[in-house]
Amino acid sequence: MAKGCLSLKSTGEIKRYNLQMQILGLLYHEQQTKASWLSKALNLSLPTIRNILDSLMETNLVVVKGNAKSKGGRIPLVYQLNPDAFGVVAIEIGHYFSKLVLMNCHNQEVSEVVQIQTNIDDPALEAKLFETYRGVQLFPGHEKIKIVGVGISMPGLVDAENGINYTVKEAALQNMAKRFAKVFDQPIVVENDARMQALGELLFGKAKNAQNALVVNWSWGLGLGIIHDGLIYSGSMGFAGEFSHIRMVGEGELCECGKIGCLQTIASLRYLLKIAREAIGEGVVSQLTRQFKDDPESLDPSDIVTCAMKGDELSLMLLRRVSENLAWGLSILIQLYNPELILIKGPLTVAGQHITIPLSLALNQYCLNEIVGRVAIDVAGNDDDMGLKGVAAMVFKKQFSCL
Repeated sequence: MAKGCLSLKSTGEIKRYNLQMQILGLLYHEQQTKASWLSKALNLSLPTIRNILDSLMETNLVVVKGNAKSKGGRIPLVYQLNPDAFGVVAIEIGHYFSKLVLMNCHNQEVSEVVQIQTNIDDPALEAKLFETYRGVQLFPGHEKIKIVGVGISMPGLVDAENGINYTVKEAALQNMAKRFAKVFDQPIVVENDARMQALGELLFGKAKNAQNALVVNWSWGLGLGIIHDGLIYSGSMGFAGEFSHIRMVGEGELCECGKIGCLQTIASLRYLLKIAREAIGEGVVSQLTRQFKDDPESLDPSDIVTCAMKGDELSLMLLRRVSENLAWGLSILIQLYNPELILIKGPLTVAGQHITIPLSLALNQYCLNEIVGRVAIDVAGNDDDMGLKGVAAMVFKKQFSCL
């Protein structure tokens, strides 16, 4: 946490401090607004609000954006958070790679996004990411920005309150908050990656203003972020959204979680590559076989999508198969949650109609018409860093009370 942004000299300043935090939080949410709006929102007199805003400007946390339109009398000022005053480190840990970026309080990237090869079971995870952070180059003009927290999203059973990821194989390495706090010396916030991607979509993407939606990260696993009544739903212990590990096949294959027949074993990218390599090994006539018969292990999901876009029958069949299997799992969620929107994210979404059409057809088969007919199925935009934006927003909202 950056020291010196705000300080308490006596217990008598606590009330004023709390008001400062509330104003900072409202400015973060609204991006920019007038003192009169803050006065109404906090039920405080306009002179009191202006006095606090003046003190926040003295500490360089708030700046005047410009003048608002006036209906006569004093021209009102428009206030906003100073974009160069403070920022956070946003980290997204994947199954094979992790990304890190610095973001300011306007949800803008103020550094490059750096990707490194590591995962949640890497015993040197925190050291690698700290060294990455130390080497990050800030964009010109942002050199004085103060870092006030570190947000980390990752796959697995994440206890966000205590910063523990129970999916990490070695128990001694599960407390991610403690591990990262030792190297970063900053407040650490840990969350599930699918929930942070859903938060990013809710605040900045295609799920913006959605009240009840499901955001599915279709990748090596099947991450699920649940938006309920306009908020991210975490469940009683923070483990809501374990979509990958719904048992679908009674005599199916062993999943990495140790159970048999999970949805992940029939609908993930791992499964897609498995059945593609089996077809190549059997010599099925295909562009995939011609390209990868000598080295099927080098096959990547993007290769299947590329061939499907060129009309390759095997590739189209493979995408249809995993799409129908995903729809089988989604049909359960649709009839349980009755969402208005299902947003699909992940590497396969670039295939467009080659996944959305089989998905929709299968859902019509599996679901009650009255329910599925009112669900919009869409793919997320091209912003691969939406999860990082969600992480940054999470940290800002949690840390205003500790600035």
